[in-house]
Order: sequence, then structure tokens, then C-alpha cells
Amino acid sequence: MDTDLALTFGLLLWVLSVPASLAAWVDGRVPRIGLAMLTGGAGLVLFAVAARPGGYRPGEVPTVMLEVLARLVN
Repeated sequence: MDTDLALTFGLLLWVLSVPASLAAWVDGRVPRIGLAMLTGGAGLVLFAVAARPGGYRPGEVPTVMLEVLARLVN
């Protein structure tokens, strides 16, 4: 898997885990799906950072995400 793609999907899973966890918490349920998404996202981000030589700088992340989006659209 491409490290840019892994970073993008990992961050997307992190963002989507918040509403899933909040919805479960409000309904009085255990946020299992939210925790699974958070764990999966963390694994993808860690893989991307470890597999790319030199890792990612915080300023690179928006550019990387836009490049991945452009690749998926085209």
C-alpha cells in the first residue's frame, strides 16, 4: 500500500471515529465501532510514518491528502 494513501485513510478514520464514538456514547452504548476505527486509523498512520523514509512533516500532510484525492478523482 502506498504510504500517502495509508496516511490519508488513517487520518480519515481518526476523524470519522469521533462522531461514531459520540453517537454511541449518547445512546448509552459502548463505542466499539469508534474504537475500532480509531485503532485502525492509528495503525495506518503508524505504518505510513514508519514505511516512508524520513517520515512526514506536519506541513506536508495537507498536500499529501490533496494529492491522494486528486489521484482518486482522476
